[in-house]
Amino acid sequence: MIRVKIERDASGAIRSYSVKGHADYAERGKDIVCAGVSAVAVGTVNSIEKLTGTRLAASMKSGLLQASVPEGLEGDKLDKVQLLLESMVTMLYTIQESYGEYITIREN
Repeated sequence: MIRVKIERDASGAIRSYSVKGHADYAERGKDIVCAGVSAVAVGTVNSIEKLTGTRLAASMKSGLLQASVPEGLEGDKLDKVQLLLESMVTMLYTIQESYGEYITIREN
C-alpha cells in the first residue's frame, strides 16, 4: 500500500508531502500504480525546481519520498509552487479513484 501524507498550514497551503510504501499492484517493473504515483510525486519536485527555480527540501530512497517547501517563499513564486503542488494532489486523487485499494491519501 502506498501512503501519501499532505501537510498544510493554517491557510491551507501545502508545506510538505511524503509518499511511502509500494503498491504491490503487480510485480516489480510492471506495477503501473507504483510507477504512476512515483512519476507524479518525483515529477512535481523536478517541475517546481525547473519552472519556479525553487528547490524543495527533498529526500528519496526506496519506497519513500519526502519533500517540503522552503520557509520564506512568498508572492508569485509561492503561488506557482502551490499551483504545482495542488496539481500533484489532484493527480494522486485521480489515481486513488481507480486504484484505491493500493493508495491512501491523508491531508493534515
